[in-house]
Amino acid sequence: MEISSGTEIEKAIKSIIEGLKMLGLTDYEARAFMALILIGGGEADDVAKMGRIPRTSAYKVLESLEKKGFAKIIQGKPRIFKPSDLDMLEEKYKRRIEEIFSHLRLAKEMYGEKGEPQLVYTVYGKGNVLKKIGEIIDLSEGEIYLSSPKLGEIRRALSEQIKKALSRNVKIIVITSRTQRAPKNTEVHYKEGLIATDIVSDGRRALIADAELAACGYSDNPALAQHLKHFIEILLYG
Repeated sequence: MEISSGTEIEKAIKSIIEGLKMLGLTDYEARAFMALILIGGGEADDVAKMGRIPRTSAYKVLESLEKKGFAKIIQGKPRIFKPSDLDMLEEKYKRRIEEIFSHLRLAKEMYGEKGEPQLVYTVYGKGNVLKKIGEIIDLSEGEIYLSSPKLGEIRRALSEQIKKALSRNVKIIVITSRTQRAPKNTEVHYKEGLIATDIVSDGRRALIADAELAACGYSDNPALAQHLKHFIEILLYG
């Protein structure tokens, strides 16, 4: 980024950095990632110099980039930092954006053209959200689609309900990340970058909760349940 002020290249780089910040990176993280792309990887001091970030912050910024999936660390003395594969990152954020807009469309449909809920109930508080999920599992007779980045938390809180559902031959199809442990005897599909918990039961009940299970919307409207089921099947089968 050692480029004279006002050049077209500098403008392009500034635009890219602003775009990276829209993906959830801080200014320093965006600059560090841009530097990694330009130099192909290097030591923390190299990244700090190219990215114009304080050397004292470089290690912390690069470690944060690694946690967010934008960088890889090659252990050694000194440690070497490399950028993650761009195609992989592009695919990851495409899926995330598609999921966000699919949920927005579903929310629009749930609340109708005049902003009036169509048999949608809102539940607040993690304990209440988990209780509602448990109620859905208890009511299920045929199949449950459960897509969640917090599957482990749901499994621990509702293990008995899940076991009982499986014992009465309810098919449970799970979509979650590889870091989450799925309940035994469920059909598991792994997807990264999930941003919400989605549940469809028997094609008749639907629930959407935020990433932290702090609030959810629930409906027993079959049309809305089928809409959410279709979205989950797109996640599964493309």
